[in-house]
Amino acid sequence: MIEQVAIAFERKDYHTAAKLLQQLVKESPDNPWVQFYVGRLYEVSAKHQDAEKIYRQLLQSTTNSKIVTQTRQGLQRLQEIEQETRQRAIAKATAEPNSTEPGILLLEPIPNELKAIAAPKLAQIMQLDAYTARLLLPTRHWKLYRSGAIGELKYYGEQLQQAEIPCFWVSIAAIEQIQVFQVEYFSESTQQATVICRNQENQLGSLSFSWSEVQARVVGLLPIFEQVVDVNARHQLERKTQTQDYAQFCDLHIPERRCILRLSDNSYQFQQGLEIAVQASHNTIRINWNQVLNWLEQQLPQVKIWSDFTPFAETIVDETELLNNITPHIHLFRREQTNWDAAFHLYSGLVFNKC
Repeated sequence: MIEQVAIAFERKDYHTAAKLLQQLVKESPDNPWVQFYVGRLYEVSAKHQDAEKIYRQLLQSTTNSKIVTQTRQGLQRLQEIEQETRQRAIAKATAEPNSTEPGILLLEPIPNELKAIAAPKLAQIMQLDAYTARLLLPTRHWKLYRSGAIGELKYYGEQLQQAEIPCFWVSIAAIEQIQVFQVEYFSESTQQATVICRNQENQLGSLSFSWSEVQARVVGLLPIFEQVVDVNARHQLERKTQTQDYAQFCDLHIPERRCILRLSDNSYQFQQGLEIAVQASHNTIRINWNQVLNWLEQQLPQVKIWSDFTPFAETIVDETELLNNITPHIHLFRREQTNWDAAFHLYSGLVFNKC
């Protein structure tokens, strides 16, 4: 009867093949030829995952050279179909308006115990081996997975989300469109808060807002680098760049106005405006800054604080090509440009767009 099944497939008479296989599965379910043709029937019925499963099981369980050869050919056909389907979907996604703009796709952390379930799904979607996919899945912080055309990233992101792998994607343009105001000090905080700030053209002005408009706070440390002279292992003097200190930043997000209020211990005028920091001769900048942060906590007790900047930056700070497209809006005196500034604005911009 197997010969009749083979003839039916040659004639593309899949109805007859299905009827014959229905009987054969009852009589000889473990026959490798029966299993192979069941896989073929799944394949021609566009049940590709079922067909792949049977083909892969056959490769592990049979040594019949003819079955092995035809099974490998079946897997090759499935891969070609999947690749063609993927290319069509990506072409459609990147044909939409603004879909070719640069963007990034990030993986969100998942519990470690779920990695075994998520890794094969990630591997299948992104055409990776399962081991590599498992290593890519983060368990604690966001992880930059890919940069490229936002339309293509959206396509992959939707596939990952359907597979219950948490992720999100953002275009660089969406981050660049956020207005950033550099806060010098708070001048008022009664019914509304008012800050004296500088806009992106460095023009000084004021901005009033309700505390209820603030939807997120982002805090982070930016390293301050200095050239130092050190003695190497050969007892020779050499110049090295080392982190000498850190500048502290706090962003207040006001999404309804598409703007960020950026405070820094490096530029905040503690002696101006509201007396937030208790003035004392022995106060350091750190003490004054902590008092400002504590005061903000009192005004915004329900607003989430995002503080994972450093681990995020450590995974992205070497992505110079990507970070060169980010305007940092960080005004620190630096002898040399550093990717850390753009990384902070990128992190804050990602929070802004995700929330």
